[in-house]
Amino acid sequence: MLGVGYFLPVRWDDLFDDLEGQLDRALSSAAADLSLQAERQRLEKLSLRTRISNVLRSAGVGGALQIRVVLVTGETLTLRPTTLGLDWLAADLPGAANNPVECVIPLSAVAGVLLTEQQSQASLAIESEAAGRQTERVGFPFVLSSLCRRRRTVELHTKGGVLIGTIDRVARDHLDLAVHPLGTLRRTPDVLHYNLVPFWQIHIVRLH
Repeated sequence: MLGVGYFLPVRWDDLFDDLEGQLDRALSSAAADLSLQAERQRLEKLSLRTRISNVLRSAGVGGALQIRVVLVTGETLTLRPTTLGLDWLAADLPGAANNPVECVIPLSAVAGVLLTEQQSQASLAIESEAAGRQTERVGFPFVLSSLCRRRRTVELHTKGGVLIGTIDRVARDHLDLAVHPLGTLRRTPDVLHYNLVPFWQIHIVRLH
């Protein structure tokens, strides 16, 4: 009997240690599962705009960030983003003699964004809760209205081809473009015709 009684405490200690280990592992596994589930739910809510915004924020103010954007036409552009709006991206395109061309791309015309490994990781960051700039709440039609007021000559790349002219007015879902040759002002004698262009047809707006 003494021999049996002597070994019982050892076996109980081993049992309790084993139970504690199992409990710790179960709690760790449950915590890991909850963490993975929370991360999956967060990723499910990430929009394309948010991921682009995270990349821009990671570059910092005045950064020389460049990204490659694939349009729905299949064209790939190398851009230096300058402003991200509600549903559009303003950027500089490389030009001749280091003279960049300003452009605006509606996010609906983006078929893909080609990122580096570092940019891809940055795009997955938790979105900043800090109040964004006012332009981040401005939609694409407002940008077109601004170009209309400024009487800027624009080059619209659309599904129907490239149109050059001046925006006369901006309606609910389309704009009126007075088409005239590049390098001329919008004078009635120089206007070839007036084109009603739906917003959803526009892939990129280049400014002249």
